[in-house]
Amino acid sequence: MYTAQDFKSDQEVRWCPGCGDHAILASVQRTLPEIAEALNTPKENFVFISGIGCSSRFPYYMNTFGMHAIHGRATAISTGVKVANPSLSVWQITGDGDALAIGGNHFIHAIRRNVDINMLLFNNEIYGLTKGQYSPTSKLGLVTKTSPFGTVERPFNPGELVIGAGGTFFARSLDVELKLSAECLKAAALHAGCSVVEVLQNCVIFNDGAHSEFATKDVREDKTITLKHGEPMIFGKNRDKGIVLDGMKLKAVQLSKNGATEKDVLVHDAHESDSGIHALLAAMKAPHLPVALGVIRAVKSDTYDRRVHEQVEQVAEKRTINSVDDLLHSGETWSA
Repeated sequence: MYTAQDFKSDQEVRWCPGCGDHAILASVQRTLPEIAEALNTPKENFVFISGIGCSSRFPYYMNTFGMHAIHGRATAISTGVKVANPSLSVWQITGDGDALAIGGNHFIHAIRRNVDINMLLFNNEIYGLTKGQYSPTSKLGLVTKTSPFGTVERPFNPGELVIGAGGTFFARSLDVELKLSAECLKAAALHAGCSVVEVLQNCVIFNDGAHSEFATKDVREDKTITLKHGEPMIFGKNRDKGIVLDGMKLKAVQLSKNGATEKDVLVHDAHESDSGIHALLAAMKAPHLPVALGVIRAVKSDTYDRRVHEQVEQVAEKRTINSVDDLLHSGETWSA
């Protein structure tokens, strides 16, 4: 039986004090022993691959195999690793810039193909490593070093992007919610296919308080909802609010004896193949709707890597060329 210590490397963790990355690292290291047991796999089968960014230092701090790759290309490398050796549990560490800007094309196509890798998307809505430029998830109007008068771009919502690309698994957590993060990580690891876990993370230096509208302790219960499969969508400090479907939109309502009741509230079905409600849940945002946390979507589908290996086996069974000599003497050849 492994412990968290088994997954900690001897490297000094070099993130800013107070950075949300510390909490995410702790969540992963504490949860991996449970994941290893659930998957019945040795520690040597875990691989952590990253691109470029603050979050991408992650593989250095893991006592596993891994690679600190190049900007935006962690998805391509993760795909290659998984297809070459399907027995590995492949974890991709990436940020909102690394994954959604330079790496955006790789990101959506790995999701579309349903490659059996686990993506951890650290979202602090800023480029931290390069000192504070706006990213694809920065809020409209945010003042940064590259937008001194405020951004004029509408941001990506990673959840909508994942589901829109045909994703089979999407979950969301907060860096400070270690227990919830652990639940999301375990669900992602056990999912057959491409899993994306977005962790809303705080950058104390360049974008402090990016998620304060709903993530701070004093408002979190009323401004977020933790979804659980098969349970009604109820939230609030007093568990007196719920999510209902109003036409084609989601609506937050106050529960009361004379108004909406628990019977009117939607029940979360993470396994529903139709992605419509999942997309609406992923898109919810403060102040009018709570931000959805937990496993939002988890549906079964065939994986890219399994299909590749199945195709290779089928071709191998029918092949007539088994050696270089066979190849050289195939086609239009003759003997003197």
